[in-house]
Formats: sequence, C-alpha cells, structure tokens
Amino acid sequence: MDITSSNHELSEYQLPSAGDYFSLLKPRVMSLVIFTAFIGLLVAPGSIHPVIGFTAILCIAVAAGAAGCLNMWYEADIDAKMKRTAGRPIPAGKIDRESALHFGVALSVGSVLIMGLMVNIVAAVLLAVTILFYVVVYTVWLKRRTPQNIVIGGASGAFPPMVAWAAVTGDISLGSITLFAVIFMWTPPHFWALSLFACKDYAKAGIPMLPVVSGELYTKKQIMLYTLLMVPVTILPWYLGFAGIVYGVTAAVLGGMFIWLSYALLSDKQSVDENAGSAKRVFLFSIFYLFALFAVLGIENLVWRVI
Repeated sequence: MDITSSNHELSEYQLPSAGDYFSLLKPRVMSLVIFTAFIGLLVAPGSIHPVIGFTAILCIAVAAGAAGCLNMWYEADIDAKMKRTAGRPIPAGKIDRESALHFGVALSVGSVLIMGLMVNIVAAVLLAVTILFYVVVYTVWLKRRTPQNIVIGGASGAFPPMVAWAAVTGDISLGSITLFAVIFMWTPPHFWALSLFACKDYAKAGIPMLPVVSGELYTKKQIMLYTLLMVPVTILPWYLGFAGIVYGVTAAVLGGMFIWLSYALLSDKQSVDENAGSAKRVFLFSIFYLFALFAVLGIENLVWRVI
C-alpha cells in the first residue's frame, strides 16, 4: 500500500460541515412548517405551558427536517439530474447517502419520542404519521408513479398545524381539520405552478409531474379549478367561529387575487418556455398567500386574548 497516496486521499477528504447537515433538513420548507404549526398552537382552544409549547414546535421542526432529509436520501439519483436540486448535499458529494439515512432516521425517532414523552400521545402519533406520509406515501410510493403525487402527498405538509393543535388539546377537532384542509387545498396550485416552469427538470429526471404527463394547458386548468375550490375552504375558519371578520375579509380578498392570477395564467397563450412570468407570479403569490392567511389568523387571535 502506498502510504503517501493514502495520506493524500485522506487530506483531500473533508468531513461534512454542520451547514451541510442543516441543508439536508430543507430549511426553507421547514420555516413554513414551523410558522403554520405555531399558528395552530396559538389558535387552538385552551392553554399550554410555554416550555411544553416550545418543545412541541421544536419536535415538529425536527420531524419536518427529518422527513426532508429522508426525502433527499431516497431521491439522490433524481436530484442529481435536476438543475435546481443538483447542489443539494448528497448529489454534490458533500454527504454520503448512508449518513443522510442514519441522520434522518435518528431525528425522526427522536422527535416522535420526545413529543410523546414531553407533550402527549395524540400529537406524537400525528407527528409519526406526518413523517411516514411524506417519506413512504409521497416520496417512495407516489412521486415517481403518478401525476397526482402532489394532490395526495400534499397531506404531509398539511399536518403540522393539526399536530400543534393536538399538542394543546390532546385531540383532533373540526378546527384542526379545517387548518389541515386549507393547506391541503393550497398545495396543488402552489406546486403545479412551480412544476410549470420547472417542467424540463422534472421531465429529465423522469418524474411524472402534471405538466410533464398532461401538458401545460391541462395543468393551468387544474390550477384554476383547485384555486376555485381552495378559496371557500380558507374562509371556513371565520365561518366556524375560530377566526374573526378581519381574517374573513383577508381570506376573501386574497382569495380573489389568487383566482385572478390563476385566470391570468390560464389565459396566457404563450408557453412557459416563452414566458414563465405568469406561472412564477402564481407560485410566488401562493407563498405570500398562505403566510398572510396564517399570520392574520394568529394576530387576530392574539388581539382577542389581550382584549
């Protein structure tokens, strides 16, 4: 064995940094999960000790990151083929797949156990379902098999406020199901808008996203349809009485803007290759839309408590 050569190889090898491992957690996705979960915790009826509440949100954040990590582990092959994901830690060669798998499993098990021990069993079970749904149902089963992947798989992103609600109440109620429904209905138009201008990437990786399988026009029609179905669902918190008139008006106005942008996308006769502006506007607005709805819901609830 050439000791000099071996030493040279060892000197070139760099251990993954903390930043590399953090990137495995999909921090941008995690931030939205944390925010919606926090609002779920805030608007749930009853009270929770601040330390237990913080523990619940931390467990949800870690679980979301763990699911993202396991998603990257499983999809490392297709991530390497897509321009927007090729820089992720595994395809970039910063972390090996086995390490990512161990990291993701450890965080998954740890977050569920701590939720069960420190908060309650219902929240822990829902948290476990969230992880399994994203990793097994969406990532492994649906994503490479059907263009309806995001419709069914979107449930995983809708669970966090329900988990947080259960952390306070110890049960599943109509209010938490409504928050789940808002995110569940929001997910298809949000991700289909993204898939329109990332269509070539998905096609290259062999992922049957809706525009790859059914074309741009059909995808635009589905975005329009789901937007029309989504808006009434977002008004339900006001109708059911756990949100006030400010939220109701905000949901109606922003919903009208979402419908208008979706219609503008549908009316745009140019292909996304020629002009991706309409699709990007729907995608970017959808992020603001969900953030604004939950922010108003949380702020209104805080004002009620102060008054």
